[in-house]
Amino acid sequence: MQIDGMPGKYPLEHHGLYNLGRVYWNLKPSALIEKVVQKQEAVLSSSGAIVVRTGKFTGRSPDDKFIVKNHVTDNIWWGKVNQPFQPEKFNLVLHKIRAYLQGREVYIQDLQAGAHPDYGFPIRIITEKAWAALFAHNLFIRLPQDKLIQHIPELTIYHCPDFQVHPSFDSTRSNILIALDFEKKTLIIAGTSYAGEIKKAVFTALNYFYPPLGILPMHCSANQGSDGDVALFFGLSGTGKTTLSSDPERYLIGDDEHAWYNDGIFNLEGGCYAKTIHLREELEPLIWSATHRFGAVLENVTCDPISRELDFDDDHLTENTRGAYPITFIPNHVPGGIGNHPRHIFFLTADAFGILPPIARLTHEQAMYYFLSGYTSKLAGTETGLGAEPQATFSACFGAPFLPLSPTVYANLLGQKTRDHSVKVWLVNTGWTGGAYGVGQRISLRYTRAMIKAALNGSLDHEEYRKEPYFGLEIPLHCQGVPADILDPRQTWSNPEEYHTQAQLLLSRFEKNFIQYADMVDEKVWKAGPHPDNLNKTPT
Repeated sequence: MQIDGMPGKYPLEHHGLYNLGRVYWNLKPSALIEKVVQKQEAVLSSSGAIVVRTGKFTGRSPDDKFIVKNHVTDNIWWGKVNQPFQPEKFNLVLHKIRAYLQGREVYIQDLQAGAHPDYGFPIRIITEKAWAALFAHNLFIRLPQDKLIQHIPELTIYHCPDFQVHPSFDSTRSNILIALDFEKKTLIIAGTSYAGEIKKAVFTALNYFYPPLGILPMHCSANQGSDGDVALFFGLSGTGKTTLSSDPERYLIGDDEHAWYNDGIFNLEGGCYAKTIHLREELEPLIWSATHRFGAVLENVTCDPISRELDFDDDHLTENTRGAYPITFIPNHVPGGIGNHPRHIFFLTADAFGILPPIARLTHEQAMYYFLSGYTSKLAGTETGLGAEPQATFSACFGAPFLPLSPTVYANLLGQKTRDHSVKVWLVNTGWTGGAYGVGQRISLRYTRAMIKAALNGSLDHEEYRKEPYFGLEIPLHCQGVPADILDPRQTWSNPEEYHTQAQLLLSRFEKNFIQYADMVDEKVWKAGPHPDNLNKTPT
């Protein structure tokens, strides 16, 4: 077995790996890109980014994700999100993967999740794809050479997209398997090339290991102002976390995953994973620049075979086109990835009903209610099986697919920390106005940015507010740079009766979803939600 690169002292034999072909260990991006092109795994665009096709799977496969059920998983939130997998079946697949890798070229990256020096989580990815090694190098925290040598992984990832499991023999739902064994601290990803599975499986692991330490893992982006004021942006894919946190006037801490500890927050990653469909330089200059650099990895973006120019508007493969790049590609990032306690939190939702206001101020109890509800609309392409239209959904803590523990564990931590640090919480609708999806239009990014800016600079604190009748949300009457009628969604609908009908429908969905938490939360939190008494009343 020949090894190139910078191997660590923790040997492959500890992973049960023997008789491998050539091993490329901790190669730098330029060397990895050479291998990518040489092996024809991707093409090199005119901007220097590599462009890869992920094949049949261009989004996550949540039905194929499992957690091994053993003596350390008594606290797992079992159900549709966390499906149990038998230890003997996991061990059998792991044995087959180790055999599969024999004689093959293998790429290894030793990295870290968690930017805080005291809470860093060492990870090792073992993959058959050079481009996947580059993706991991971009997305996670890169280590200096002295730490690479001493690196001992707390989570080992076997990434074999060309290896397929067999449902009838391996007890899986398909030829894909994403399985986490918390006892072995081992992750298997097989049968899918979509790189988001790597990123989100690591996040799932951190959502298991951090809460017992009093650390809240969060599916949110984060930035800070010149005076160190931190803002968090919660939301599912496509709701605007990356776009709104990549603000030229503020400093980016991270675009997707963070943790809140006793002294502030820290980034869980070392890179960004931005949606790129319809990317425009004039609207998102930082993301545009980052995705046009040597070393960036673009998934399923159309690249002209002759000119090698990129076409971010072409969605014939998927709406879920992506760009992965190190956070250092963002000029105004926060070195070290650590920030103060947040002053503001924004819950981002893409409301396909067109009912929720573009911004609303939340009470502490409302913040708990909407965090547990996690309402948004899943957007096309982010998961296998989604069609062209958004689907209204409730995803606890704005990240239910990545929560191995009960949502109340994370909600209680959030409630405690927001109260202890007097954090202002806002609900922001980045979805539709003037009607539901298909009738109304998406709220202008320019208006959303103006409202975020007004909240951050304190000008919304001095505005007059009115209470929205269905959900009890406090809506500002004015906001600089935003037409007054945009602030009140009722004013944007041409037919008040249609608005009333849609509001009733959305309200009832909130009520139905929150029943599952009725016995787990304080009565004040339950009552902070929508007003069922208004179901049959037309507001004046």
